[in-house]
Amino acid sequence: MADILYDEIPSLDLDDFTSGDPTRKNKFIQDLGAAYNNIGFVAIRNHYLTDTLSDKLYGAIKKFFALTDSTKQKYEIAGLAGQRGYIGKGKEHAKGRNTGDLKEFYHIGQNVRDNDPIKNEYPSNIWPAEVPDFEEVGLDVYRRLEKTGVQVLKAIALYLKLPETYFDAKVKNGNSILRPIHYFPIENPDEVPADAVRAAEHGDINLITLLMGASADGLQVLRKDGKWIAITALPEQLVVNVGDMLERLSNKRLKSTIHRVVNPPRHLMNNPRYSIPFFMHPRSEMSLACLSNCIDEQHPKLWDDITASDFLNQRLKEIGLKK
Repeated sequence: MADILYDEIPSLDLDDFTSGDPTRKNKFIQDLGAAYNNIGFVAIRNHYLTDTLSDKLYGAIKKFFALTDSTKQKYEIAGLAGQRGYIGKGKEHAKGRNTGDLKEFYHIGQNVRDNDPIKNEYPSNIWPAEVPDFEEVGLDVYRRLEKTGVQVLKAIALYLKLPETYFDAKVKNGNSILRPIHYFPIENPDEVPADAVRAAEHGDINLITLLMGASADGLQVLRKDGKWIAITALPEQLVVNVGDMLERLSNKRLKSTIHRVVNPPRHLMNNPRYSIPFFMHPRSEMSLACLSNCIDEQHPKLWDDITASDFLNQRLKEIGLKK
């Protein structure tokens, strides 16, 4: 497939995939595949998250991040490798860097509601007593983004010539994370390391990431020709991108594109930014071995076999969340 140099990420309508119209469905699959083969990002409308619910979650997280550092730190639990609850300022850094990102965040994980024994693998979610509506709205948003992600993965499966339900069992009660992020205000930029940024360039770990509209500009994606392009989702859209697990599974047929959140101009560094990505992970036992139908003479196998669990643990160590 010839490279396409997008000036902005393609916008797709999930209704086309779920409409029952074979022509619309196939066009969605091919457009999604072309975008993921080139830029790795799309914007999707008519998903399962409402603007009202999105606004409620943003309201809740702003209340939490406005708490004192000592109060927030009550919800930072040692030994969880940052997989639930609060993760403090500068604790995470991009792979290959030592300088912490200028952010703090909160992790909401899978809430297993059936008798699936995988529940024993997951720590319990942690909810701040100071924000009583955080739990209800957080779990509702989690479920709706997960439901949207399942549909996107069905389309990806068909693009890769797999059964439409290929990912369904692999992501049921998967190890997905909802991450409200606060890029905190910097009152004096001279007091932070010169190379510190809101989020240094990186690829996501997971299968796909679904991003609710952020509260300010700053997200940029690295195009194949080395140009950074700005990404801004409209209020009714989700930005959905390929993660490293899916790139690995597809033998790089689908691209996990490097992206970053740049600092605003110096005079605006004292303005906060909020963002809420949903990192969709499979179950721990899923094999990320390259699919046989993505390997041929022109595309030799790029990676050794590994499970999702082992890959996640490897990456958590690389970004400073696990020792």
